[in-house]
Amino acid sequence: MIRKAKEKVDKVKAGVEVKTQNRTKSKPKSEAEIKITEIKFGLHNLPAPKGANRDKKILGRGPGSGHGKTSTRGSKGQTSRSGKSRYAGFEGGQSPLMRRIPKRGFVPIKKKEFQLVKLYDLARIKEQVINLELLETKGIIKNKNKLVKILSDGEIKNPITIQAHAVSKKAADKIKNAGGKVEILNA
Repeated sequence: MIRKAKEKVDKVKAGVEVKTQNRTKSKPKSEAEIKITEIKFGLHNLPAPKGANRDKKILGRGPGSGHGKTSTRGSKGQTSRSGKSRYAGFEGGQSPLMRRIPKRGFVPIKKKEFQLVKLYDLARIKEQVINLELLETKGIIKNKNKLVKILSDGEIKNPITIQAHAVSKKAADKIKNAGGKVEILNA
């Protein structure tokens, strides 16, 4: 690409007719025309820096190549094969630790996680009806779309109506003794 552009410039300087885009040009009229036809560098014709492109490593072509016999893979066996990979905890065929240790307990798949609200937090609110939107605006819970449970820490004196997804037995007793009411929301 660059060589062809240089040849064109040389022909223009020598006065030979050069065809470019269906137009013929004779001798240039000025130095400005010569500069226009000179090579224009861009990203499309920049050469790669030295050492950027290397030849592919030729493997398994005998001892003279330097990469013969084992083809740079060490010796025989599992590690010399393609797709070699061992899982985490692999112990060379011995029964791994994770399988030797007994498994105990049970982890529920669908465990409900509640945002916990305590009675002393509710006692600070002066409203009669406390719902999830109010708890979120006061900063007691972070998200009104998640489940909320009321716990019995603290005392409550004024009668309130509380809406929550779950309430502990002690908390429900304390709210009812104060003259309040508990409304359970569907989860």
